[in-house]
Amino acid sequence: MSAKNEQFDVLVIGSGAAGLTAALSLAQELKVLVLAKGKLTSGSTAWAQGGIAAVLDTGDTFEDHIRDTMVAGAGLNDRETVEFVISRAPAAIDRLCELGVPFNREGSDLHLTREGGHSHRRIVHVHDATGWAVQAALLQAAEENPNITLLPNHTCVDLITGQNEIKYSGSGRVWGAYALDTQTGKVEAYTARATVMAAGGAGRCYLFSTAPRGATGDGIAMAWRAGARVSNMEMMQFHPTCLYNLEVKNFLITEAVRGEGGHLLHPETGHRFMQDYDPERMELAPRDVVARAIDDQIKRFGLDYVHLDISHQPPEFVMEHFPTIYDKLETLGIDMTKEPIPVVPAQHYTCGGVLIDLNGRTDLPGLYAAGECTESGLHGANRLASNSLLECFVFGDAAAKDILANWDSFEAPPAIREWDESRVTDSDEEVVIKQNWTEIRRFMWNYVGIVRTTKRLERAAHRINLLGSEIEDYYGHFRVTTDLIELRNLHQCAELIVKSALKRHESRGLHYTLDYPETVDPPIDTVLVP
Repeated sequence: MSAKNEQFDVLVIGSGAAGLTAALSLAQELKVLVLAKGKLTSGSTAWAQGGIAAVLDTGDTFEDHIRDTMVAGAGLNDRETVEFVISRAPAAIDRLCELGVPFNREGSDLHLTREGGHSHRRIVHVHDATGWAVQAALLQAAEENPNITLLPNHTCVDLITGQNEIKYSGSGRVWGAYALDTQTGKVEAYTARATVMAAGGAGRCYLFSTAPRGATGDGIAMAWRAGARVSNMEMMQFHPTCLYNLEVKNFLITEAVRGEGGHLLHPETGHRFMQDYDPERMELAPRDVVARAIDDQIKRFGLDYVHLDISHQPPEFVMEHFPTIYDKLETLGIDMTKEPIPVVPAQHYTCGGVLIDLNGRTDLPGLYAAGECTESGLHGANRLASNSLLECFVFGDAAAKDILANWDSFEAPPAIREWDESRVTDSDEEVVIKQNWTEIRRFMWNYVGIVRTTKRLERAAHRINLLGSEIEDYYGHFRVTTDLIELRNLHQCAELIVKSALKRHESRGLHYTLDYPETVDPPIDTVLVP
């Protein structure tokens, strides 16, 4: 499939929920190119087990959902954004139903489950594999749309701005992106009047993460290098319950297992330890509380893991609610209807990112963003379970609507310089990339994890500085590969996370530091300016 000689109206970077939602809305009137780094299904959307939070039950209200979101976010959320997203949730679910997403039902009504931090059952789901069903429906609709061109296996290198124009300008106006075709090894310029960044989070900065292999913060790093502000990068969410298994890495045990009555137990004594940390909410406390409790148990007692036990529920109940997890665990010799599941916390979601407004606009003219690469104000200091897919649908649609409403003001791209490879050669030392990648992920886990100190953060900053010149030197001398592009972006995001963490002199939500255990009011966003 060749798209480089074809002119598109809008470029969308990312083929997950945010990117495809934007593309489908835009394609009503415009020609859209969607670039995906790997397969079209390789992003985080397909991995989402839990579901989508939406007020659909008569006993629930928007105000309840708003309050739950603000409580989980430790007050750092932007109230206007929270109201904006939550009020649009029912319409987002209706659109997904129209696309044929086979949500679980009770008779004619959608079945609603409950997750940690929610005061009501309001999670719409497809068993325990909601993301996969949503991804499949969006992708099918995009493939059938003649105005959408889907281009997998294209790794974006950098955004195209005024400095890449043949008639050089200092403008920060974004005209698309340079992307590496991983099959040919060539970098091409893909230009458009508007660009939507939906490239996902930066979970792979950490040694243990539930994020897919490609979650290397590409969108955040590219937008930052182009001149966009980022916010709250210190707010990295750690999912409390990732399967502990030496054969299988990054398999998530959904929040809904606790929502449906699962208990967290000390693996040796059987003590239900959440009563020591949050006796009122127990296992239904927000993720940051539960993750810190498990981390404390593991460190205090020298454990490898804790137990998550739902075997007190009827076997048919467990198999009906969690068929994907049940089948996976069975292949590993674990019967969750009869025995507990060994779990550990793992990095799960990037709550900070590129600053956007309610229309998905970034600081840079022509550049919009949606989804996990952004900081919209929805999540604050900690994302409430199942608000992430919702954010993708709402802001993917909002960005598309703003582009369509203002289309007459978007100029055609100027002539852009081709990618210059005249001064680089093929790398003969790929081991350097692997070594640096491993080093970043290990010190980020050890020094910038669930519990932090200033000394640990300073150690991480020192290592980031040492690696910076080495990575830039490597990048300047060798042809780009996906691994090298990802390493450069990982390093950039690690630097942003550590800088943000050092600026916050309090403990709030996901940022917990032993040096500043108190919360300081009023809540203030950590905003970094390029």
